[in-house]
Amino acid sequence: MSDLVSFDVTNPLFKANPHDFYTGLRESGPAHLVHLPGYGDVWLVTGYAEARAALADPNLSKDPANVPASLQNAMVEAGERDGFQLMAHMLNSDPPDHTRLRKLVVRTFTARRVRELRPRIQEITDALLDEVVAKGSADLMDDLAFPLPITVICELLGVPAEDRDDFRRWTSILVSEDEALRPQLQDTFAQLNAYLTDLVRHKHVAPDDGLLSALVSVAEDGDSLDDDEVVWMAFLLLVAGHETTENLIGNGMLALLSNPEQLAALRADESLLPSAVEEMLRFEGPVETTTWRFTTGPVEIGAVTIPADQTVVVVLASANRDPSRFADPGRFDISREDNQHVAFGHGIHYCLGAPLARLEGQIAIASVLRRLPDVQLAVDEGDLAWRLGIVMRGLHHLPVRFTPGEQQR
Repeated sequence: MSDLVSFDVTNPLFKANPHDFYTGLRESGPAHLVHLPGYGDVWLVTGYAEARAALADPNLSKDPANVPASLQNAMVEAGERDGFQLMAHMLNSDPPDHTRLRKLVVRTFTARRVRELRPRIQEITDALLDEVVAKGSADLMDDLAFPLPITVICELLGVPAEDRDDFRRWTSILVSEDEALRPQLQDTFAQLNAYLTDLVRHKHVAPDDGLLSALVSVAEDGDSLDDDEVVWMAFLLLVAGHETTENLIGNGMLALLSNPEQLAALRADESLLPSAVEEMLRFEGPVETTTWRFTTGPVEIGAVTIPADQTVVVVLASANRDPSRFADPGRFDISREDNQHVAFGHGIHYCLGAPLARLEGQIAIASVLRRLPDVQLAVDEGDLAWRLGIVMRGLHHLPVRFTPGEQQR
């Protein structure tokens, strides 16, 4: 094990290019104990093979009951930053609880339900781009990447249209790294929790064809979700699902705009779109690291033994650029084959919303290229600011310019 390294994930210079740092760690070993200000001492897993092994290791727990005292103390001192990671939803549970919850949720959040959303996602995207074309300029984060997934999730859950502005406001505060908004976090969470609780009760009385009603009524072998479990699932879909898709769209468009030869190739052959989205997920995925895992016993990561009662974070951004798995990993290549990235995780906690995120990403990016045929960055890439924090990887803004005129729908 190398000497303890300290680095600040809230430093804008680090967030501008974390890949060089992760490359150095990966080249010197499969797992490293580092100090993260605000989080304490954490083990980072950086290699591809080691990441997949760690994500499938039953000795790495997601249950908040196994949180080491060191992490609890660090998070309290930091004002419970990223405290939502420790809430009692499916993402933060182990078998058999996780097995039970996922089995019930999978019965409602089906591939068919996602496929049936395609026409509506296209309608929402077209309406958002109509506004972009009308004003002649765009910030693709504010004008597309943020409103598209939040609108889709609201409709998916069956949130009334008149309440969606509140949802957008709550979500913006909860996922923000703006220190000025931190005093609002507790009240915002309480408001959202109260709203979802009331909405779930309403779905018992007046069910519709939305996912929330389906979660309320789902049952198998005499088992069902209680109302608290439905609320936590809705919260997970809202916060994790929304931000992941937002970052996929923003990061993916940036990768295209920064690599004009790849942009031209995609314009020339739209059949490359699915592989292009997979490469976007690998090259600059929406999630930089996993949420916390906790060792319930010694865990072997390559030649490194991580003791019990330690916090472990798998660095997906590093695993996805591991040259032992991906040829020329620092190159953005939309025709890359055998692209088995870990952008959505691996093992029993593989992202349940991955099909929806992929669908929204494909529709959004294809629509931008079709409607804004000469779109390009409106600022130097070096002037773009990345959102701070350890888990998510996304931009604050993505200003673009294009030639106003007759745009194809």
